[in-house]
Amino acid sequence: MCMKPRGVLLAYHTRPEIVPSRPGGPVATSAPSYLPMVVRERRTCQLQVVADVHCATCPQAWRAAMPRVVPFYAVKCNPEPGILKLLVAMGAGFDCASKGELDMMLHMGVPPSRIIFAHPCKRPSDIRYARDHGIQYTTFDTVSELHKIAQMNPDFKCVLRIRADDPDARVPLGLKYGAEVSEAAQLLQTAKDLGLQVVGVSFHVGSACQNLSTFSGAIEDARKVFDAAHVLGFNMELLDIGGGFTGHFDEMGNVMFGEIANTINTALAAHFPPEMGVRVIAEPGRYFAETSSTLLTPVYGQRDRIAQDGVVKKDYWLTDGLYGSFNCILYDGQTPAYKVVRSPLLPDSAESRTFSSTLWGPTCDSADCVYKDVLLPVLRNGDWLMWNNAGAYTVAGACDFNGIEFTTPGKLYVWSDSAVDAELSEEKVMEM
Repeated sequence: MCMKPRGVLLAYHTRPEIVPSRPGGPVATSAPSYLPMVVRERRTCQLQVVADVHCATCPQAWRAAMPRVVPFYAVKCNPEPGILKLLVAMGAGFDCASKGELDMMLHMGVPPSRIIFAHPCKRPSDIRYARDHGIQYTTFDTVSELHKIAQMNPDFKCVLRIRADDPDARVPLGLKYGAEVSEAAQLLQTAKDLGLQVVGVSFHVGSACQNLSTFSGAIEDARKVFDAAHVLGFNMELLDIGGGFTGHFDEMGNVMFGEIANTINTALAAHFPPEMGVRVIAEPGRYFAETSSTLLTPVYGQRDRIAQDGVVKKDYWLTDGLYGSFNCILYDGQTPAYKVVRSPLLPDSAESRTFSSTLWGPTCDSADCVYKDVLLPVLRNGDWLMWNNAGAYTVAGACDFNGIEFTTPGKLYVWSDSAVDAELSEEKVMEM
């Protein structure tokens, strides 16, 4: 049983009995145990995020899958204070990419030794902040960045980021960051000429990696760079294998990137055996955050449209859209799945027909459309759509366009003692 940090958790919940919305399929007949409370207390129907902090068990599952690799949570994925406080209390490390993220983690009491400033092209103001606050490790991948570091903070422990693309990743990153292995010799020589410390190698295979060989090839390339750095006299101590790990678990609570973990473990044993004394870290974001949050979007507007052939189509307005959590559709390649939840404050619906429907976001922008022509039952103002696995790269990328407060949704923290959606008894509902 994991210790529950004081002040982080607001409530427990029981498992919702909800079925997926599908053509001709049934609709939920009972709402989650916490939904009536949310609706009654939040009568304005603002967006609600229910953060399931099951991620307390994620470090245990990670250690079981990759015991040599220390996770540094990618703050950019979801800087939700409840999740961050939980990970801080559990002693996690953190991958930060800006002054704002560094400041956030330092103010939560994270020591600089548990932070890596993992941005290969940093703004000068961010470098100054990191220098003044004792941040030690940072990444680079260009000669320009080395000169910037030499001028502004030559005491940085520099980590060379190399390119390692998974062609099947949901979001490939190699077009923007990561030096080719063939460029490593020049970069290392430049660092030596500038009197800088190069202490390691990093890479990122891309978000939601699918290809096993990408990790093994990247680790092999990293060893080549290590060897070249040793020839130049650098004391190489750190390997950062980046992110790209799924946050889903099987029914037994085991991580579902098991094959990738096995590939990484085998490659580390071959190219970075323990006797080398190299510290291995990773930068998982999605792994911790993806399944941590459930998005609840009430319907607050509707319209019937009659097509030329006389077919009725439905339009529905939701409290969230592309400027809010659903920016993940544009920027993270996600196709969020939804479930229909009938409002506990409305009479039971006897309507069983389904209609081709469009889901609109709340802004005035006509491009603010979540889904077009999806089959849905008849919804009423006050019914809800529930979106599971809404914790990764969702609200973190939101903006308050039109003055709509996408970035500060109403929140209810809940607790799950398991990595899977274990059912908890009703008597565990409580205030913290």
